[in-house]
Amino acid sequence: MTHAQHPELLYLSKRDIVELGGDHSNLYVEAIERALTLHAEKNFVQPLKPYLRSQGADGHIADRIIAMPAHIGNPGISGLKWVGSKHDNPKKRGLERASALVILNDPETNYPIAVMEGSLISGMRTAAVTVVASKHLAKPGFTHVTSIGCGVIAKMQLFSMIEQFPQIKTIHLYDVFPEAAVKLSEAIRQKAPQVEVECCDTVEAAVKQGEVVITCTVADKPYIPFAWIQKGAFISNVSIMDVHKEVYLQADKVVVDDWEQSNREKKVINQLVLEGRFSREQLHAELGEIVVGRKPGRERDDEIILLNPMGMAIEDIACAEHIYHEAVKKQIGTKLSLY
Repeated sequence: MTHAQHPELLYLSKRDIVELGGDHSNLYVEAIERALTLHAEKNFVQPLKPYLRSQGADGHIADRIIAMPAHIGNPGISGLKWVGSKHDNPKKRGLERASALVILNDPETNYPIAVMEGSLISGMRTAAVTVVASKHLAKPGFTHVTSIGCGVIAKMQLFSMIEQFPQIKTIHLYDVFPEAAVKLSEAIRQKAPQVEVECCDTVEAAVKQGEVVITCTVADKPYIPFAWIQKGAFISNVSIMDVHKEVYLQADKVVVDDWEQSNREKKVINQLVLEGRFSREQLHAELGEIVVGRKPGRERDDEIILLNPMGMAIEDIACAEHIYHEAVKKQIGTKLSLY
């Protein structure tokens, strides 16, 4: 924030964020570990995120704009992620499914200090959550990773996993559009020629082979039964609606990022709670509790562990704050006068 008479904010485009290292997983993993630690320490403010659905209940589950406000740390920083999504953007308009902006505010004045493109941050922080969770919940030394769905989010998830876990030998891909799996397999081979990539003919074949299974779809109803999941698998259920209710009930451990955020909006956990079949008591832990060591992560090689990461505003704000400080230090971005 500049002189009180001439408030300015910093605008960072996607290109600026890439220049600051925002297309690599390292900065996000560091920021997410901090955000999850603050979450476990209750050192945050995070109202439940409202969903704006202009078509009401008739629209597709992925057609919405979400406002995600949060404050982290002390004095810390405040911010908002404003993320819009239309399931048919790629096919109908040649656009990525989701777009986003992140706004950061100085907690001393509550004036805005930065506005930045948010879809890269949003996708990469989601991938970093899978990375951090895999450190604690996946079988040590896992080598087989499966991605269901092969779009932009899957690419960020898999590239981040490859960067952080050099032991990965094989990636199994499935997409309802086979050409998407082929395109992603080519991108993976280019980035990591040492990794074998298999495009699977069925979702069942892909799930069965994964020691780590990542869902990256726009599915609006479950399609993964418990029987497909191998002993010792870790499922990072990124797209939330993919696994059947029985998986929550039969997995050895169910972990969420935030219980209040997970138990709403008619998501699968919320449905189970309303049916009286799942509760806070049956939950193993919130991920932050595992990161700080308050609750154990994986305790046996044969455990099946399910993570349901709804996505938290504090994660976006922690990553955006990190990028903002780097931008100020390196004088990257465009200064805009507020007045």
